[in-house]
Amino acid sequence: MVVHDSLIDLVGGTPLVRLRRLTAGLAATVLVKPEYLNPGGSVKDRAATAMVLAAERDGVLAPGGTIVEASSGNTGIGLAQAAAVRGHRIVVVLPDTVAVEKLDILRAYGAEVVTTRASLPREHPEHVNRLARRIAAETPGGWFADQYDNPANPTVHHATTGPEIWAATEGRVTHLVAGIGTGGTISGTGRYLKEVGPVEVVGADPATSVYNGGDGSPFFVEASGHYRHTDTVDDTWPLSYHREVVDRIEVIDDRESVLTTRRLAREEGLLVGASSGLAVAAALRVARGLGPQHTVVAVLPDSGRAYLSKYHSVGWLRRLGFLDDDRSGLLADAGAPVHTVTTRTPLGEAAALAAGPARDQPLVPVVLPGRSPRFATAVSEVLGALDPAVLTDGAARRDPATPVGELADPAPVAIGTGETAQEALACLDAAGGAHALLLRDGRLAGLLTRAALVARAAAAAR
Repeated sequence: MVVHDSLIDLVGGTPLVRLRRLTAGLAATVLVKPEYLNPGGSVKDRAATAMVLAAERDGVLAPGGTIVEASSGNTGIGLAQAAAVRGHRIVVVLPDTVAVEKLDILRAYGAEVVTTRASLPREHPEHVNRLARRIAAETPGGWFADQYDNPANPTVHHATTGPEIWAATEGRVTHLVAGIGTGGTISGTGRYLKEVGPVEVVGADPATSVYNGGDGSPFFVEASGHYRHTDTVDDTWPLSYHREVVDRIEVIDDRESVLTTRRLAREEGLLVGASSGLAVAAALRVARGLGPQHTVVAVLPDSGRAYLSKYHSVGWLRRLGFLDDDRSGLLADAGAPVHTVTTRTPLGEAAALAAGPARDQPLVPVVLPGRSPRFATAVSEVLGALDPAVLTDGAARRDPATPVGELADPAPVAIGTGETAQEALACLDAAGGAHALLLRDGRLAGLLTRAALVARAAAAAR
């Protein structure tokens, strides 16, 4: 009789699966490691279990203690699973951008869930990491798991994930591809594989992530990359990320990650999250330059069941402009360059912009300062909007040095390029507005007026 003492004994030992349809025309073998087959549904079960057991062994987590962690969901879930098995209380602090399914899963395990704003500087007291640290310090018997700096994170991958891949491929693996979030998976797994063979380690990273030189602005692939608010003073990287292990980084934009995620479900039967789409998109790029003697292994971090309201929701994808090419009457061709000002732009300068280059715009969006012009503004960083008439009037009556952030109205409703004019009008009606932001891939792609939408809807109805 085979019986396990607890569920956490089943963490690890995930298989490798060959991709077939997505790799058509490629000579190299591309394998994926579906880490969602762990009991808690993600690769983070490995680090979570290892961190808890190490903390108990070291005496920093007493019996019946309280685990506290800052997480984008998966590590929190792994810790909640371990807490239930080991008899601990758990508090998980998450950014408000996390999929609702993850919050529900955490609560189902008995975790106390605390959400905080995602777009905060690292030094802000409500930043997810600082808030979790404070809760741990103020809680009797509290222990902060600290996946970003906890050595048990990369160590467990060196001890398990790497050896599993080497054994399953019988030493034939030539390339490892994994996302870089906390860095634990790619660092530990990659280090082991480099120790036993000539394996190239490739990081998969969202386009705006700081890890690859991006501007740090928000991206839509959860559990990956490195976000940096422009007001962050000390942008420290996780100690779990060992940069020397990674040979190169493949930069993947959100659209490619999201659409690859959908293809994995529809063409390979792999229902995964967008961090898996990110890794596979990078793996396919790597494989295009390789021959039949090469074997590429991509780590798939988690299950798509945690993202049914996001990456696998047609409504969500259309609303953010990720899907905009499979219906008639869409707003995909309605985009146009948008002139913006930042919250710190002086009133006089903004008024000159409204009277000049932006004179044909119905409004002037107010955005977070300090971002690179290489990337369109993420919707979460459109902080308000200004009526050109208000700008002109304000410039005549107020100090022209006044930052326009003090005068801005709330940002208008956002509409995706994947929606029809009729759907957009319904959104405007619900919001009670006359203008809308147009989004492509979750970023500012244009401005729309009610009149323009009415005309488009009428034309589509003819």
